[in-house]
Amino acid sequence: MTMKNGFDPNFLFGGAICSSQAEGAYDEGGKGLDTQDLRYFDPSWTKEERKLIPNRRLNHEKFTKALTDKDISHYPFRHGIDFYHQWESDLDLFQELGLRIFRTSVCWARIYPNGDDEKPNEEGLRYYHDLFQGCHDRGIKVFVTILHYNIPLNLLQKYGGWRSRETIKYYEKYARTLFQYLGDVVDYWLPFNEFNAGKFNPYNGVCIMDDDEDNNQNTIFQCLHHEFVANALAIKACHEMLPGKMIGGMIARFTSYPATCKPEDVMQSITDEQYSNWFYLDVMARGKYPKYMERFFEHSGVTIKMEPGDIELIKNNTVDFVSFSYYFSQVSTTQNGWEKTEGNLIMSNKNPYLNSSEWGWQMDPIGLRVTLNQVYDRYQLPVFVAENGLGAIDKVESDGKIHDSYRIDYLREHIKQMKEAVKDGVELLGYTMWGFIDVISCGSMEMSKRYGVIYVDQDDAGNGTLSRSKKDSFYWYQKCIASNGENLD
Repeated sequence: MTMKNGFDPNFLFGGAICSSQAEGAYDEGGKGLDTQDLRYFDPSWTKEERKLIPNRRLNHEKFTKALTDKDISHYPFRHGIDFYHQWESDLDLFQELGLRIFRTSVCWARIYPNGDDEKPNEEGLRYYHDLFQGCHDRGIKVFVTILHYNIPLNLLQKYGGWRSRETIKYYEKYARTLFQYLGDVVDYWLPFNEFNAGKFNPYNGVCIMDDDEDNNQNTIFQCLHHEFVANALAIKACHEMLPGKMIGGMIARFTSYPATCKPEDVMQSITDEQYSNWFYLDVMARGKYPKYMERFFEHSGVTIKMEPGDIELIKNNTVDFVSFSYYFSQVSTTQNGWEKTEGNLIMSNKNPYLNSSEWGWQMDPIGLRVTLNQVYDRYQLPVFVAENGLGAIDKVESDGKIHDSYRIDYLREHIKQMKEAVKDGVELLGYTMWGFIDVISCGSMEMSKRYGVIYVDQDDAGNGTLSRSKKDSFYWYQKCIASNGENLD
């Protein structure tokens, strides 16, 4: 038995975006309004006010205003980066980069504008088929997220979104439509983005608004159960309709270390990992609610209503691979007053041994290796790093160049640790760096928080030429991919 010294020749180096943050054209091509179209942003907010954006959830007053407000500068997801119109030239850039796989999401409201329509929108299906065929024509595989937070607005208004089992029915119909019409041009499927977002970012994850009286633990976990059922139905349909295609599960990974070797901190780390991360993958990969959640539900007063057949459905339809987004790590402690910092979806306890990004996210490349080992050891399934990247402010020099050495350093160190994980024996399928072309940031809703190796000329108010240009990191990632991760200089 020989240890692997590097990535498999077929390793899928790629990039990821999502429809709501990139496409724009919110009222074109037969698309209906969806929940992300209603998220409000004010370009005039100060730096301190912008820090509060991830915690500024949608309430009913803002919801009502957003239905009639036509100023799209306040709704960045309505304009995105105009990927809807520029995808062909963008794919040419992706091909030049050497991308092996492209991860994006399909917009549900572009396929079923109201969610409960009798027939799908042919123009929406044609758009995605052309896009994905364009990827294959350029030698790029396709990794599709069926639901990346945004559901058709009508499903929220008419049924209550994921509170209702009706939404399960319409989600299954939507998923089966994608498998039928796009199955020939999609290589990997993912039913839900960052499943645990429903707990930590309820509006995005399960479409609960801030001022809902029932915005509590029980409602959130009831919604999540409905999503688990929908997830299992999507897996079942995929296996039936597209035999041989892989369909996976995904969480936002909150890697956690005990703050000290004090036994209470170690135990806190275990429970933090269980309740924040493992629960969601355990259901999707092991096919059942884990026993440790019984204590959590009892302590939290959570009672989930299930229908006959739910448990059996979840048990018999588990994922083919596991995936996660990884941006930061945190520490777990029982001590009061521990310093906090920002993180993906959550505020986290700060690790004094780590540096942070401009947005306070702690950078921990070794934590990616830790996570890969933990996930593979726990599930013994192939693993995909579905998101990883650095959000930063990029400066365009007078000659038009962008020297983002900080992003190169970030990517280099994380890819090194992925390689170490492969040597550890982890079966790693691929890596799709997040926002490899600049998109609207999901959490902060800023364009100025850039992740890409491709620069898009647009400011936070939506002004700019939308022209694309290559950062220094573009050429670095190009060499990395061409060398299968060997040339990281």
